[in-house]
Amino acid sequence: MKPKRNPPHKPDQLESPPAGAPLAEEGLSREEIAQRQWRMLQAGVAQLLDTNAFYRAKLKEAGVEDARQLSSWDDYRRLPFTRKSELSSDQEEHPPYGTNLTYPLSRYVRVHQTSGTKGEPLRWLDTEESWQWWARCWQRVYQAAGVNRRDRIFFAFSFGPFIGFWSAHEGARHLNALAIPGGGMSSIQRLQALLTHRATVLVCTPTYALHLAEVAAEEQVDLPSSSIRVTIQAGEPGAGLPATRARIEEAWGARCYDHAGATEVGAWGYEGKLQNGLFVNEREFVAEVLDPDSDKPVSDGELVLTNLGRFGMPVLRYRTGDRVRLASQPSPCGRTFQRLEGGIIGRVDDVLLVRGINIYPSSVENIVRRIGAIGEFSVEVTRRESLDEMEVRIEVDDSADEEDVASQLSKNLRNALGLRATVTPVPFGSLPRFDLKARRFKDLRE
Repeated sequence: MKPKRNPPHKPDQLESPPAGAPLAEEGLSREEIAQRQWRMLQAGVAQLLDTNAFYRAKLKEAGVEDARQLSSWDDYRRLPFTRKSELSSDQEEHPPYGTNLTYPLSRYVRVHQTSGTKGEPLRWLDTEESWQWWARCWQRVYQAAGVNRRDRIFFAFSFGPFIGFWSAHEGARHLNALAIPGGGMSSIQRLQALLTHRATVLVCTPTYALHLAEVAAEEQVDLPSSSIRVTIQAGEPGAGLPATRARIEEAWGARCYDHAGATEVGAWGYEGKLQNGLFVNEREFVAEVLDPDSDKPVSDGELVLTNLGRFGMPVLRYRTGDRVRLASQPSPCGRTFQRLEGGIIGRVDDVLLVRGINIYPSSVENIVRRIGAIGEFSVEVTRRESLDEMEVRIEVDDSADEEDVASQLSKNLRNALGLRATVTPVPFGSLPRFDLKARRFKDLRE
């Protein structure tokens, strides 16, 4: 059964408040932020040295046997990094959860795991205290986007072991907003549910927000006239790209906010009213941006994070693998937390070297999304007779000429990237759709 078409007004429309103004702690001076972080860090490190086997060994190897030995941020920056490969090896050697546990197993109440798109998934545990910390982090995401207790939040995803949307659901509970789960539903059923419940906020990946809009068009559902006024995109980069954001906002008739987090780290990034990049939640995280080769501080490099409220299974100086760019000027909104222009630009290890040119998947997506007639797309890089070839497959809407669209995209890619790519139109609906993290890019070279 097709979802009913919405009437041309927004039923039970809440008076949309402006996106959340900065909280007092978001406007502290840099010195005040650092002092607060330091107190939390020292208390946490003292716990780890006492009962966490994984970090006790790492810290002692670095010469730290007492938290009081950390007397300055210079001392902190000499602490060893934590890498995902270490955590994976630790869980392989000490199954199922490894040794990065500060408390007895009986203290932990939640288990989740990473997506495992690049190897065996990491399993991660939370105590009741750290689960409430997750909820506080997500509260900040909602509040900055102007979401409040009067909202009805629809979660368009399957409730599996991935932590992102479970924590988002918990954050909605702490906000005292109505949480509407969309697990175990087809896309059509999810559309019907969010219309029936008159949801005002949609939480999903940017890829799935676009897919739902595509399904709505097929079912003749007028999304801009629905009650949805805010979409929050999580689970993958994308909503920080201007072209992708514009596509989502046009399709839904709503403001689109980016968010970033990770299973092993926490919900660390959110956008405010100006939608001018991701703020690092420095109330709960210490952030560094480092050159991935030299480990020196830079403005454009890899994001390294320490969480400050999750010491049951923490990470210290964790190499996220996310490439980010620090904003050079304070935000006009009044927040003094560090701000990342464009959100997550891409993965440090996802850059593709094609004919001597560094190609980031996010750059390609931003170019593709500027052409409204293109639906889904995929990219394959191959090597023929020692020459790299990049093929972009695109689905083109019936209202446009396939060859014209392909020619325009080929020209745009060449002008923006300096690379000639083969652009191939394929039947609409033939490329895969994704509920969670999209996997559009394949490097098939040996």
